[in-house]
Amino acid sequence: MIVVSDTTPLISLLKIDKIWLLEKLFGKIFLPEAVFNELVVDKRFHEEAQIIRNENCIEVRKVCSPEAVDILRRATGLDVGESEAIILTDELNADVLLMDEAKGRDISKQLGHKVMGTIGIIMVAYEENVLTSEDVKECIEQLKKSGRHIGQRFYNMLLSRLDS
Repeated sequence: MIVVSDTTPLISLLKIDKIWLLEKLFGKIFLPEAVFNELVVDKRFHEEAQIIRNENCIEVRKVCSPEAVDILRRATGLDVGESEAIILTDELNADVLLMDEAKGRDISKQLGHKVMGTIGIIMVAYEENVLTSEDVKECIEQLKKSGRHIGQRFYNMLLSRLDS
């Protein structure tokens, strides 16, 4: 399975100490250079940057068409990381793009990509018995406490699918 990720799902998984789910569920994750740079450049997040740098399942890739990234960015208003993630998904013919931002998700879906966000990752982990329903509830609470903005609709959908 080929999986490309944008920045936000990785940050969310780091915040709840569940970055390990990526390797467990998907094996390898491809990051465009702009996403990798967003994750490791900010000096305030030195510890998180080290985790990303040392994560064996993450492979950084340069997009083949920076022109396509620039056109997408200018036409849509997406940031460079989101734009590179969408273009890399296309270039690799990836099975899934991990992305949380609504506008980027919509654009990627219009291009025919399958998109999954942080809640989707947690749900897959639950469905594959990697996380228990209690683990999932704890993840949701940690996401809320860490200030990650994920729509209430997604939280409710996830909670409704858990075994009581």
